Amino acid sequence: MNKDQAEGKLKDVGGRVERQVGEWTGDNEKQAHGTMKQAEGKVQKAWGDVKEAGKKAVDRTNEKAAERETPADTEVEETEVRTTRRKAS
Repeated sequence: MNKDQAEGKLKDVGGRVERQVGEWTGDNEKQAHGTMKQAEGKVQKAWGDVKEAGKKAVDRTNEKAAERETPADTEVEETEVRTTRRKAS
């Protein structure tokens, strides 16, 4: 969970509370402010979700690239060892 996800969730919950208090007390201004704050929180959390998904995609891509490089590196090293042994004989 990244910063935007956490802060967005907190704003969403805070906005819900404020909106609900506005409904209970009949304060339309507080209710509207709470709704606005709630929407802002949802947008920020969604942005955090997008960032997190991008980070995970990059991590998976890097892992796959590392997996592909490992066997090739091993083959080169084995070839070098065989070549060195032949030259030494």
